[in-house]
Amino acid sequence: MSEPRDTESVERVIPAAADRIFALLADPSRHKEIDGSGTVKDAKESAHRVKLGDKFGMSMKLGLPYTMVSTVIEFEDDRRIAWQSRPPGVFGKISGGRIWRYELEPVDGGTRVRETWDISQEVGTKFMLTNSRTHKHTREAMEKTLENIEKLLASSSSS
Repeated sequence: MSEPRDTESVERVIPAAADRIFALLADPSRHKEIDGSGTVKDAKESAHRVKLGDKFGMSMKLGLPYTMVSTVIEFEDDRRIAWQSRPPGVFGKISGGRIWRYELEPVDGGTRVRETWDISQEVGTKFMLTNSRTHKHTREAMEKTLENIEKLLASSSSS
């Protein structure tokens, strides 16, 4: 049996400029449109482009509805963005901490986008996230997210 990993990554070359892809990632109100897991429902605040240190809330549903609050912990315009998600309030001090990271690299034919799910700083629930089934499901959802980004940008450029 293999040792549990703290990260899972997928990548895809998307035929679009990095600034267009980054604009989707940096706008939490658009995350529902690109989410491949089906758990993201709506941004809790009005739409705005986030920057380093910003927080944004998200209504989620995985069986039951819940809320997560994310803090932007990495930000390099049009190149890299990452946020760390936790439950709001006191529960956020004792659980959560997974990181969602997107790295963009211009290449021939578009932009290579790498999405990484990082649970190295997860507390409270990490033991539930290290099994191979969770990793497989997360990987499939991330692949779908990158596919959704490509489809959304293709449809907006043909409109």
